[in-house]
Amino acid sequence: MTTTVRSAIPMPPAAAKALVATGGLATAASTFVHWTWTSAFPGDLTVDGYPGGLQILTLVAGLLTALFALPLYGVRGTRWLTPAGPAAPALLLATGGFATTWFTLIAISYELGGIANLEPGGYIAGVASALPLIGALGLPHRSTTTARPQGVKAGIRHYLGAFGRLIGPGADLKPAEPLDRWTEILVIITAAALGLVVFTYGIVTEYGELFAGFLVLTAFCAWALIRSGLLARLTAITARHRGTATAAAFAAAAAFPFTQSDDHFATVGVNILIFATVALGLNVVVGLAGLLDLGYVAFLGVGAYAAALVSGSTSSPVGLHFPFWAAALTGMGAALVFGVVIGAPTLRLRGDYLAIVTLGFGEIFRIAVNSLDGISGPKITNGPNGIRNIPDLNVLGFNFGIEHTFGSFTLGRFANYFLLMLLFTGIVVVVFSRANDSRIGRAWVAIREDETAAQAMGINGFRLKLLAFALGASLAGLAGTVMAHVSYSVVPDPYQFAGPVPPNSAFLVAAVVLGGMGTVSGPLLGATLLYLIPEKLVFLKNYQLLFFGIALVLLMRLRPEGLIAGRRQQLEFHEDEDDSHESAEPGEPALTTAGA
Repeated sequence: MTTTVRSAIPMPPAAAKALVATGGLATAASTFVHWTWTSAFPGDLTVDGYPGGLQILTLVAGLLTALFALPLYGVRGTRWLTPAGPAAPALLLATGGFATTWFTLIAISYELGGIANLEPGGYIAGVASALPLIGALGLPHRSTTTARPQGVKAGIRHYLGAFGRLIGPGADLKPAEPLDRWTEILVIITAAALGLVVFTYGIVTEYGELFAGFLVLTAFCAWALIRSGLLARLTAITARHRGTATAAAFAAAAAFPFTQSDDHFATVGVNILIFATVALGLNVVVGLAGLLDLGYVAFLGVGAYAAALVSGSTSSPVGLHFPFWAAALTGMGAALVFGVVIGAPTLRLRGDYLAIVTLGFGEIFRIAVNSLDGISGPKITNGPNGIRNIPDLNVLGFNFGIEHTFGSFTLGRFANYFLLMLLFTGIVVVVFSRANDSRIGRAWVAIREDETAAQAMGINGFRLKLLAFALGASLAGLAGTVMAHVSYSVVPDPYQFAGPVPPNSAFLVAAVVLGGMGTVSGPLLGATLLYLIPEKLVFLKNYQLLFFGIALVLLMRLRPEGLIAGRRQQLEFHEDEDDSHESAEPGEPALTTAGA
């Protein structure tokens, strides 16, 4: 077989490019006519001239498809959008628009009782969204067969293979000329602002169908950014301005409460931060040191209970009322002590044996706090009733339990705690980053890769693993102190291995693996997704975990290194693909695109 350049659907390149561009615009235009006759479907898609609900997602998909079609024509200045070639992002964005539109049409037909509930605008949108997808499949790509297959099955395999080659790993990016300093800073600020918009929109979605469509479109858009090479360029820019990028990210996060008028969404935001901070602490243990801890949520519980006991709760058997800084240190110290006590006798185990022991510790903690009720054991935790009536924090005269007005903005209780938890998240990020870049962090990575080899090089594996266990536990305890005050009470039920709602140990481990082990932003993103998905997909009812599991399996199959992976993980999981690129003939591109 020989390598040729051909398309999945045979058509002239000019026609393919025209279908992508005009199809994207037609898809966007179709959102300005009504898709159904009744407002019973959420989002009210009955209005002409004003997109609503899921139509907004189709509008965004159509405009992005048309924008990323410009590099196909070689429009000056647009090549910067697709440094790795324009064909793959055009196909992914077209597929995202098609999937979002047809998801909406199918949801309308299913929920309203048949396709008779679709108006002509819906049929127009369905056809219009297929045009850019057909055009993108007509763009040239690299093929390893000289003859088209015969038969239906062979044809399906051919088109699926062509799709896979088009969106699969492409050639390495050519080094880009750096922009001037202020332009790069402007790019960083714009990226942070867009991230805030996407995050806010995802949280404030009012019904499950809209969030499901949002997930589909966001996934394809993120995939397109990766395949276009634009995300790699942005990563290079943030690496040159690390301080500015960090400040912009935290400024965007701090602006989130000021965009909310409903305290419910601020509640979701602060719970995401708690979950993400605990996941980042677990990343020290799992991502850096390679210790599979299945009972990590117990350290969150230790910190929460310790802080609740000394925070002035009327139901606390201790009867102490520490200031918040002392309560936070108490929670961290208690979690650290438990980490050392549990880790010292168990960290000589490895692999599955260590995982089983930590799983047992998590269950022992939950059973113990249930038993310390004054009947089965000493009265310390009040058993299943927990410690309730935990007072709101009052730090330097600022009461976190009441509303505060800043100009035209009003911050409610959960918005106040969101900003406090963001401060703690920043502290954990700094601790993790410094530990990762230190000599100890490199020793942790060496232990994770091969503990026997690391010990042969003079690394004290047990001592460093115990240090990782203690550090991860103390970071979880810190998050637990805030969690206790946010929820007003601490009860044993949430601190278990698995359950329908995070945080629990299974979700924490999944957040680290899904987001990307050993990175800072990976667990933050993974925790955000794993908290939002169960929160928003309540409409699936009994099928919620089924679809959630299918999505995780597909994601791990397509991107096993995680959503945000370090260079080491990318090389580990895509070694064969890198070898195939190296063995290509000199001068042969890994992906040939029209207009490149």
